[in-house]
Amino acid sequence: MSELKNKVILEIKKIYDPEIPVNIYELGLIYKIDIENEKKVNIDMTLTSPNCPVAESLPKMVKDNILKLDGVDDVDLKLVWDPPWTKDKMSEAAKLELNL
Repeated sequence: MSELKNKVILEIKKIYDPEIPVNIYELGLIYKIDIENEKKVNIDMTLTSPNCPVAESLPKMVKDNILKLDGVDDVDLKLVWDPPWTKDKMSEAAKLELNL
């Protein structure tokens, strides 16, 4: 894994779903992270539900945080709904945190 991708993941792990005390990476909301030309980051992410109260602010927060990283010139963030998010997408750490 590239150093930049590691930095992107660390940045994403700073962002928490306001209703769940787990970061969005461990929740499994990030479906894809691709680094293109070492300058552009492509992200596919979802939300826990289409009616999520942070549907507008959370993706913007992810994009803004990644754009602050040295070496990133552009972030293409796609909000996707297929496959739909389920608790199965959560990491073991997140499941433990939430006693699932």
